[in-house]
Amino acid sequence: MRTALSMQGHEAALLRLAALTPLAPATLSTLSAAIAQAEPLRARRELLTEGRAIETPLLLVRGWAARVRQLPDGRRQFLNFLVPGDVIGLSDVPRALSPATIIAVTDVMVATPPDASELPDVAAAYAIARALDEAHLLAQIVRLGRLNAQERIADLLLELHERLTLNGLARGNAFDVPLTQEVLADALGLTSVHVNRMVQQARRDGDLQWKGGRVTLTDPVALAQKIGRQSPRVQETAGSI
Repeated sequence: MRTALSMQGHEAALLRLAALTPLAPATLSTLSAAIAQAEPLRARRELLTEGRAIETPLLLVRGWAARVRQLPDGRRQFLNFLVPGDVIGLSDVPRALSPATIIAVTDVMVATPPDASELPDVAAAYAIARALDEAHLLAQIVRLGRLNAQERIADLLLELHERLTLNGLARGNAFDVPLTQEVLADALGLTSVHVNRMVQQARRDGDLQWKGGRVTLTDPVALAQKIGRQSPRVQETAGSI
């Protein structure tokens, strides 16, 4: 059985990619070799900068990052969060520019992912990852445009639980969320005070526990039904991703 400590290491990124599509043993070895070369970056470092060239895609191996847009007056909108196993900067556009800034929310480790041109299973994993990334961005639009404050928090936490289950960082219904209420406010279009009130309300309603940066969802299925959430599906399969 994998321990919580091992899930905090490089293994999470590999687990996430393998969860998207079956990977051949040779491909797993190639990915493991790439992940072993991961380099550390400090929190608040920009991984990509809006409007600047994407020199190479990056595989997030450890830690959390976020896609963000900042307005001239300092206001910012977190568009979505990135967790281990997410590939950053994939593009088919020649001489691609980054459409948003991506910052390290925590200390992170990033690696150069393998070139998929000669690895069909890696190409499939990247394609599914990009489709999921689009689905999560679309979910963020709906979250901000049509959900009330309490629904926004629940919807985001359910999404994070699903994604952290894929990479092994969720333990049952519990997972770590290294986000301040200020960051959550900037992601959900709320004030920090309102985020705090809604979290306290969710606790009183019995939907979750949140202590020391660790969230436990009491019943994710019931909570999803309560707010009308459907998990994203990006390909026709027997299961869902």
